[in-house]
Amino acid sequence: MSVEVHAEPGSRADASAPQQTRRSAAALRGAGLVLTLGALFLVGLLSVWVGTRGIPFTATWSLLWRPDGSEASVIIHAYRIPRTLLGLLVGAALGLSGALMQSLTRNPLADPGLLGVSLGASSGVVAAIAFLGVGGVLGYVWFAFLGAALASVLVYVLGSLGRSLATPDRLVVAGAAVTAVLFALNYAVLLMHPRAFDQFRFWTAGALAGRNIDVVLVVLPFVVVGLLLALGLAPALNALAMGDQMGRALGVNVGRSRALGLLAVILLCGAATAAAGPIGFVGLVVPHVARFAVGTDQRWVLAYSMLFAPVLLLGADVLGRLLGAPGEIQVGIVTAFLGAPLFIALCRRRRLVML
Repeated sequence: MSVEVHAEPGSRADASAPQQTRRSAAALRGAGLVLTLGALFLVGLLSVWVGTRGIPFTATWSLLWRPDGSEASVIIHAYRIPRTLLGLLVGAALGLSGALMQSLTRNPLADPGLLGVSLGASSGVVAAIAFLGVGGVLGYVWFAFLGAALASVLVYVLGSLGRSLATPDRLVVAGAAVTAVLFALNYAVLLMHPRAFDQFRFWTAGALAGRNIDVVLVVLPFVVVGLLLALGLAPALNALAMGDQMGRALGVNVGRSRALGLLAVILLCGAATAAAGPIGFVGLVVPHVARFAVGTDQRWVLAYSMLFAPVLLLGADVLGRLLGAPGEIQVGIVTAFLGAPLFIALCRRRRLVML
């Protein structure tokens, strides 16, 4: 004979059920992070192994830990490892800045270029090439970052004009206006300076190739500070998702949170765009994949976006080397081909609503 025990509403067993469910969900999300880290390690290893010069995997693994000064060792340590590290930084920055943008503007179609960051970086590069004669990637980085910062600050100032704060709608409109003006100015300058156009067209396609460890070291501090700022804003973003009034009721300083979020976007997207050029779809698609996997809690969305994005970016970079052999296809082109169908599939699978 069996005896069934039913927990009455309000009992201790009944109250512990939601808590156990939350613990199970957190455990699953934690396990997912571990799996994603494993995938990131594998795709990073592929990035070090695969290239135009064929090096056996066993030799690659050995030289990775014990460089011997041979030609293969120089290729791995001087070119492929910096390229892989840059892919990790740029991917994490784009994924996190995209998730932050979509949360701050409550717009599921927002990407890091929405506030003029990408066009601002492009304007900095155009000015450096056309008027200052800058010709190296390391020189582009500083001007691109400066252009991204100035454009973003201009968008925030325009969105803050008047008596009200910089609301998501006002920021989007200001970003669209600044982006349109910068786009026109960039191409006006490029048409008058053919030499600048020849150099700019290679940067604007988006690539990880040709960047040495110096570029990685330049953008590293900006990305680290941006990551810390973005992750620290996660609780405030959860409160702001319910609206500005509810956020204030929960003790969130709306203006301060939005300003810090914009600063994080400037640091992350500005550094990523400066180092690798404009790379589309990563910041747009990855946050949707993260929300599909873990829900709308920004603490998990930001963490997953920070890991999913470099997996996608490095995977696209490896695919570009394989498809373009003996040359390669730039990663910005590959991410566009991969990101567009993925985003369409996400749109068909689940309706995109305002965040």
